[in-house]
Amino acid sequence: MNLNQYQKKSQKSESSEDRARKYALKLLSYRGRSVKELQERLRIKGFSDHEISSVINYLQHINLINDRLLAEELRTKLIKAKLLSQKSAKKIMNMRGIPKEIIDNILTFDETEDRENAKKLIQKKVISLKNYPVEKIKKKLHDLLLRKGYSYETINVVLKEINLKEE
Repeated sequence: MNLNQYQKKSQKSESSEDRARKYALKLLSYRGRSVKELQERLRIKGFSDHEISSVINYLQHINLINDRLLAEELRTKLIKAKLLSQKSAKKIMNMRGIPKEIIDNILTFDETEDRENAKKLIQKKVISLKNYPVEKIKKKLHDLLLRKGYSYETINVVLKEINLKEE
């Protein structure tokens, strides 16, 4: 057996798990992923359950995947930066495959935080709506807050507070 044949044979024997690891690292280079997301993507790619669990254990051991850290990062991104409601953030985290226990620990429902975020969102949006009639502004802001996942109660309270300031 010459050197080329030996290299090809050794690549085949180690290639399956290595390919799974490389693919997982490639996915993680784009954005953080939960354990469940990574398992699903590896399964779709055709890797065996043994290879998947081996790769997941390896990545958890070197702390490249951590559902708790991912949930904290998502909380900051979704609630602080995108000004989504906590309900919407919870839904997105659920869709990303983060376990319910972790979501419940990270997102402790706080009505005042939702109201503050809704006010910030309104303040940002009202600048672009200043040429519209008051009723149309109110409708547009109401719809925006609904799309961002805020409850009707929060929306009504915040819009009443804003209306008092406008009049």
